[in-house]
Amino acid sequence: MSLPHGITGSTMPRRQLGRRLRELRNRARMTTRVAAQRLEWSEAKIWRIETGQTSLRGLDVEAMCKIYGAPQELVEPLTALARETKARGWWTEYNDVIGEGFEVYIGLEEAAERLSTFENELVPGLLQTEEYTRAVLAGARPEMSPRELDRRVAFRAARQAVLTRAQAPPRLLAVLGEALLRHRIGGAEVHAAQLDHLRRMGELPNVDLRVVPADCAYHDGMESGRFVLLEFPDAASDLREPPVVYVETFTGSTFFDKDHEIDRYRTAFANITAASSDARAAIDDALAAL
Repeated sequence: MSLPHGITGSTMPRRQLGRRLRELRNRARMTTRVAAQRLEWSEAKIWRIETGQTSLRGLDVEAMCKIYGAPQELVEPLTALARETKARGWWTEYNDVIGEGFEVYIGLEEAAERLSTFENELVPGLLQTEEYTRAVLAGARPEMSPRELDRRVAFRAARQAVLTRAQAPPRLLAVLGEALLRHRIGGAEVHAAQLDHLRRMGELPNVDLRVVPADCAYHDGMESGRFVLLEFPDAASDLREPPVVYVETFTGSTFFDKDHEIDRYRTAFANITAASSDARAAIDDALAAL
């Protein structure tokens, strides 16, 4: 399965190209410091390229391939991939209100085949109503200007279209802590509308909502905190995107993609899911308690 050009913007090509260039550098047994010296670049630039955080010119790719001793048959496809790193996703329209790290995440979210997320305190962004989003953002950043708040709300609403797009919408499995169904963010009316929205979203064929009861025994989510595991469609072996875990904290965000990290989070998600049940009854109970 593949997605049409433009859906993922430059994120996937940047990550794929960076991974191939890192493999070539490692195969050449060259450190980032030596590579940077030979290319007359900074080590930070090499790191940004290899982690898929910047676009590349074909000439830069040719230069890297040359010092890494890459086979000639690899140079042309990697140079072609470099051209794709300049593609623009729909979210670039909102660059004024999204950070670089989250811009990378959105590209991955757009390309994912499956999203497995655990959230214990707030409704996941893909499932929020605009009024709920506004209340969360206003509470977290009271100094935000009305214009910026409107832009951020509009961005999150636009992002949610991924779940209902006509072509290859991802499967979302969201496990929620029961407590977030009780938090009256934005007041009773906003809260009730959010609960009703969750119930309706859970009826989509590609969305599965589950709830971990507040009185349950230990589960891994008590220590892991909130996270999203993103898995991608199969593709040619050399371009297949490996799973990624995205963790957002109070002061920043982190991507985990090493095999042992993915295994740890995959096991944690299975443990959390095992402690959960279908969300409908919990949502109905929360609505009845209003």
